[in-house]
Amino acid sequence: MRKKSYNAVTAEEAVKVIKSGDHIHISSVSNVPQCLIKAMCDRGRNGELKNVYIHHLHTEGAAPYVNPEFEGIFQHNAFFVGANVRESVQKGLADYIPVFLGETSKLYREKYIKCNVAMIQVCPPDKFGYVSLGTSVDATLAAIETAEFTIAVVNKNVPRSLGDSQIHISNIDYFVEDDSPLITVEFAKPTEIERTIGRYCAELIEDGACLQMGIGSIPNAILSCLGNHKDIGIHTEMFSDGILPLIKKGIITGAKKRLDKGKIVSTFVMGSQKIYNFIDSNPQVLMKDVEYTNDPFIIAQQPKMTSINSAIQVDLSGQVCADSLGDKIYSGVGGQIDFVYGSTRAKGGKAIIAMPTTTRKGISKIVPALDLGSGAVTTRNHIHWFITEYGAVNLYGRSLQERAKLIISIANPKFQEELEEAAFKRFGPHYHYICKNNVI
Repeated sequence: MRKKSYNAVTAEEAVKVIKSGDHIHISSVSNVPQCLIKAMCDRGRNGELKNVYIHHLHTEGAAPYVNPEFEGIFQHNAFFVGANVRESVQKGLADYIPVFLGETSKLYREKYIKCNVAMIQVCPPDKFGYVSLGTSVDATLAAIETAEFTIAVVNKNVPRSLGDSQIHISNIDYFVEDDSPLITVEFAKPTEIERTIGRYCAELIEDGACLQMGIGSIPNAILSCLGNHKDIGIHTEMFSDGILPLIKKGIITGAKKRLDKGKIVSTFVMGSQKIYNFIDSNPQVLMKDVEYTNDPFIIAQQPKMTSINSAIQVDLSGQVCADSLGDKIYSGVGGQIDFVYGSTRAKGGKAIIAMPTTTRKGISKIVPALDLGSGAVTTRNHIHWFITEYGAVNLYGRSLQERAKLIISIANPKFQEELEEAAFKRFGPHYHYICKNNVI
């Protein structure tokens, strides 16, 4: 019979298992085991460690291991870059591994990256000895499966989510107790521009569609426009508070999904305490391994699969930069192409890239060519729908010259003339013919 309880040690005792040269996985988003990070950094500060590799997806809260004092002690190689490590990555004090979110588990399972120690956070065990990874499964499950040692912070504030998040305590080597509140995130109310983009997106979402979208102002604006829709499903990599009103109104039902009918499927959750309470012991929510949620061939099986993602820049050929500012990494590849590709393979599916036309400083985000060093996350071959506050255009099947004209048509009017000049310079007289004769 498997054990149903555990013996706790201090964080300082638990992290003694870490050796110089080890690869450490840290669980993600709001589920970061901060007491273990502090204890690990204390060991590094005391000269006990060197050349320790840190891996994780997006994390909230403090990330002291990227501070200059730890150069040569901790090497940060994240799968996604959040605000807490962005400056360090851009300065070269930390690093980033370009990888599709759906393949982060593969890095561990197929031994591209070792996992010596997985540092995770879980809810207290139930009467059968099962704990839950709560708000974040992502690549953490693969890390636990392949780690030499797993250290778990047992925290009563971690919701008992269901699905792949359930693991037995026999898979954990060390337990530490810490009931610090989970980090919550409040998102700003959508601006008028974001609400306009939300309306254009909502017009493309059909009854019975299955949605993937990120978190933030634009996704919340889109969700707020779905009040008259029916039988919306959710298969996504992440969700937040924006879905709660639609669940309460009976709009999100998942009734038309082919896989996981009636279930909300995600690999992590981030938002207010309300959303953490919502997923606690809720059989409607399945928290799944990222290898499942972001598999394009799983995604493609959902009828009317509709993905909505954002961008930093889009050029006149339809290349989408979503990970970098020139040669400076801003975030990461994430799951954008996983869902763009999966959605466009689905029966009745749609892939949407949506963004405001200008930055907060008034600089055009639609450009003749991506900035030097920028990453084309969604290629010109993958893009379908492109939406700004000035409209929606479908670029699929369009020639380079045709799509340049379409993209410019929904650019900010202040920049349309210079974009037209750039297009004419690139394509020559025939582009003028297309514009003059309105052949699209």
